[in-house]
Amino acid sequence: MRVVEVRRQDGTVLCARCAVAERPWSRMRGLLGRSSLAPGEGLLLRPAGSIHMAFMRFAIDAVFCDRDLVVVDVVPSLKPWRAAGRRGAKVVFELVEGAAAGVAPGDRLAIATIAA
Repeated sequence: MRVVEVRRQDGTVLCARCAVAERPWSRMRGLLGRSSLAPGEGLLLRPAGSIHMAFMRFAIDAVFCDRDLVVVDVVPSLKPWRAAGRRGAKVVFELVEGAAAGVAPGDRLAIATIAA
């Protein structure tokens, strides 16, 4: 799976190691089976306008973006066994709980490929 870095529009790093789930199986699996996310880790689901937390073991911050990576909404501390979705979202970033603090609708994010 490809890994990217996600930055805010001011250049600060939002997620240093964000795995990209673009294929149906990788999107369906998501973070299932993981007991946590390490600081700086996350998952980019594309395309996706909603997520579910069925069978998850920990809470996350979910950042919903349009196709241009403009933030549509942020759902902080999304707990296991919950679901969230936003109209107009085409990309979802699943981040460590608390990582999306300060991110607001209208912010633009950018991704950069990390050299292996």
